[in-house]
Amino acid sequence: MTTLDFHPSGRHFLQIPGPSPVPDRILRTMSLPTIDHRGPEFAHLGRKVLADMGRIFQTEHPVIIYPASGTGAWEAALVNTLSAGDHVLMYETGHFAFLWTRLAKALGLEAEVIAMPGEDETGIPNSWRHGVQADLIEQRLRADTGHSIRAVCVVHNETSTGVTSDIAAVRRAMDAAKHPALLLVDTISGLAGADYQHDAWGVDVAISGSQKGLMLPPGLSFNALSPKAIEASKTSTLPKAFWGWNEIIAMNKTGYWPSTPATNLLYGLSEACDMLLGEGLPAVFKRHRRWSAAAQAAVRAWGLPIQCADDALCSPILTGVIMPEGVDADAVRKVIYERFDCSLGTGLGKIKGRMFRIGHLGDCNDLTLLAAIAGCEMGLRVSDVSLQASGVQAAMEYFQSNPIPALKA
Repeated sequence: MTTLDFHPSGRHFLQIPGPSPVPDRILRTMSLPTIDHRGPEFAHLGRKVLADMGRIFQTEHPVIIYPASGTGAWEAALVNTLSAGDHVLMYETGHFAFLWTRLAKALGLEAEVIAMPGEDETGIPNSWRHGVQADLIEQRLRADTGHSIRAVCVVHNETSTGVTSDIAAVRRAMDAAKHPALLLVDTISGLAGADYQHDAWGVDVAISGSQKGLMLPPGLSFNALSPKAIEASKTSTLPKAFWGWNEIIAMNKTGYWPSTPATNLLYGLSEACDMLLGEGLPAVFKRHRRWSAAAQAAVRAWGLPIQCADDALCSPILTGVIMPEGVDADAVRKVIYERFDCSLGTGLGKIKGRMFRIGHLGDCNDLTLLAAIAGCEMGLRVSDVSLQASGVQAAMEYFQSNPIPALKA
């Protein structure tokens, strides 16, 4: 028998910033019988999920759905718009920005990295505690008088740090520099939890995945396009077969895909979109911001630094907690998992062992988050981490003072 939880009873608290818990409603839908992916029923499903995802991305332009991870959608965004040796500007805000840069280099692109310089009092790079500095991008693009830079790549919600960058400011900076580069944005952990406006913000390609705010298992990923990106794909020469947009866009018009789609995941996607759009995206974004504010109140009560050093950019999806010098964050996480059946996100890359991440996204509610904060607080105390006050009490007070609208029977 497959063992999914080593603890003897109760439901595991999955409080990592994705994959997020999958609602029972979506799991039940995904358990329905698989249908013919060339039959008429599938065409109805295909057209529905493509239209729904346009509403989720807030775009009037095509959305590509791949049976792949977010890494696949990263690659698809690059190979469809660029050619070997092309110069791309990558802004480093954390580990996933770093990994996207590594992938770009592996594809034969000339990836130039810029970032906020220096370290702060925690010894952590400033660029990993702050959002994208649009002025740095503008300066670099103004200096590129020959327009050799073909694309600017930034992460919307950096999952490794809990910082949400201002993408509209990046577009304004690019326009101010009068630079023709494409704007590519990773919103893998941002979509359906943090506000993302593809068309209004002038993004050319957005990348996302199914396992975060969309509340699905891993296995689907997305490219949301602009007309400029589609035009660029006509002259791009990087190898692409499975990832190629043109054939997918053509077949999607009838609700089908050129290769075998992940049928049962698409069932789940349809149900997830019904849940999100039925609630309304503004309400979805509001509850995520509310959970973030409660988590921040807890961390501040503990007297510990939040990984995001800019209050205005704290992620609605996750909150990073920096440990005191000499405390191994992964050892604290291990205690919280073993003693209290709660999984938290590990620190990644340059901040491994320095911090842990509390996810508060998707199928969550106030009591779920309070339980996770309680598990963190008990684990910190068991690990002899000195705390100034109760984070649980602070989060409770926040929720009590900021009620959600009363439910109607």
